Amino acid sequence: HVQLVESGGGSVQPGGSLTLSCKVSSTTKLTFCMGWFRQAPGKEREAVAAHYTGTATTYVADSVKGRFTISRDKAENTLHLQMNSLQPEDTAMYYCGVDTGAPPENLDEWVQWIDSRGQGTQVTVS
Repeated sequence: HVQLVESGGGSVQPGGSLTLSCKVSSTTKLTFCMGWFRQAPGKEREAVAAHYTGTATTYVADSVKGRFTISRDKAENTLHLQMNSLQPEDTAMYYCGVDTGAPPENLDEWVQWIDSRGQGTQVTVS
């Protein structure tokens, strides 16, 4: 069972920046795909970005491309999501998730295969 501990999030004005972090622990898997998805009230879950550790492949949603950057600190087994130029439509609960199976073809596939997730952290842009 993979444990995920999230940090970061908060409230910012439009155009501001935030960084989310997710530390992965309690896993013996050497390769997995970890990333972030978000869900706003009344809206469907949306995959934001993910990183497959085996090949260092990253996946980024078109809605955040050019504004959000995903990176991994291998030594700390921590995933970071740097969010710049935040807009009100980015307001949501952000969750860190891990898929310990085969590398996904795309973000939509990854978010469906998530087998562990964090508790979520709120991001509010207003």
